[in-house]
Amino acid sequence: MIKRVPALLILLLLLIFTAHTQPMSRAEYIRKYQLLAISEMSRSGIPASVKMAQACLESADGNSTMARTSNNHFGIKCKGGWIGGKSYHDDDEKGECFRKYDRVEDSYIDHTNFLMSQDRYNSLFQLSSTDYVAWSKGLKRAGYATDPAYDRKVIDIIEEYKLWQLDRKMTFEEIAELDRERLGTAFNKSLLINPYSSRKITLHNGIRMALVRQGDTFEILAQEFGLAEWELRRFNDFPEGYHPVAGEIIYLKQKKGKAQGMYKLHVVKEGESMHYISQVYGIRLASLYRLNRIPFGEPVKVGQVLKLQKRVKK
Repeated sequence: MIKRVPALLILLLLLIFTAHTQPMSRAEYIRKYQLLAISEMSRSGIPASVKMAQACLESADGNSTMARTSNNHFGIKCKGGWIGGKSYHDDDEKGECFRKYDRVEDSYIDHTNFLMSQDRYNSLFQLSSTDYVAWSKGLKRAGYATDPAYDRKVIDIIEEYKLWQLDRKMTFEEIAELDRERLGTAFNKSLLINPYSSRKITLHNGIRMALVRQGDTFEILAQEFGLAEWELRRFNDFPEGYHPVAGEIIYLKQKKGKAQGMYKLHVVKEGESMHYISQVYGIRLASLYRLNRIPFGEPVKVGQVLKLQKRVKK
């Protein structure tokens, strides 16, 4: 005897299926991955606005087949001695090989590594991280894509969604709040893609984190997140007397002993300290010193190569 499936159960299954197959909007995509773009800007100098706009364009806001099945959000092909996962898609030619990643985060990391390792992009790293126009034109000129209007499309996304503010480490929600304040009583919520509600919390290196806002103190942050001030200081390796700075990362749990995924090495750049690097990658400061067999507290030099994981050759 065949049992009849209740209509309510069928409706519930349909709702679940629809929720999982609903295309992601551009605004949703930006909110979901904005901190990845900001984090990668911190370690490389590639404008977060440009990376975010490229990802929107190349992945169809995370909805392309390549993005959904291979976590490839930048359309990078299997070139330059790629030894990772592979997938095959029609592009300029049929069945071309594209890189495949375990996580979306790895795609963002590899996009940075790809640009930094190719000589044709070297001149871009002489540009300011806030000059999104020059970066967009430079990417087209260097041959990142064959579309003759590629730079214009990237710039249009940046300007339509005000992504240039990501280059100043403002999140999408904070941009919306700034608009609300500027518009005052004439503010109309329909003007915003996502009206500001609460501070964005995301995961970095598997740890819950947020960004410090202008005017934040450890007292304010501790009250908001239900933590003690000493916990926030310990989680982030902040000494007594230090005051949080707008735009910097604040971890809400203890950092880890090493980086995850494709983060393996870091080349120290001008103005970087061991503490700054530990925050960028979500590694405990003491662990970062131990990984590199450097006496705790000893400063690092520009050009020095640091290990972010164990058993990695420099």
